[in-house]
Amino acid sequence: MSSTDGETGMRNLTDNATYERLEKNVAAVKSDITALTEQITDALNSFAGTAQKQARRGYKQARANVDSAVDGISERGSAVMDAAQDAATSIEETLEDVVTQRPLATVGLALGLGLLIGMTWRR
Repeated sequence: MSSTDGETGMRNLTDNATYERLEKNVAAVKSDITALTEQITDALNSFAGTAQKQARRGYKQARANVDSAVDGISERGSAVMDAAQDAATSIEETLEDVVTQRPLATVGLALGLGLLIGMTWRR
């Protein structure tokens, strides 16, 4: 019986040693998983920060492009408006000069156009 008790004791010692080794290995794996989780979290946070910065930069650039386009359109609109006002002023001055230089011809032309328009509308 003593040899059987020795074998059982040896098995228990082996099992305990194996159990302790497995416990240490499981604890090591758990700490490795925890460390890996922290590394992944840090990497994702860094990636999210970088993506957010790039999105802000893209938004600011798009906003600047829109503002620039609106300013350009506004300037062109003002230039067209100024040119139209200059043309209207030029035409007005030309008509005033013609009316003052040839008043009878102007009145005759106005009567002729009025008569022509009246005859067209009558039909």
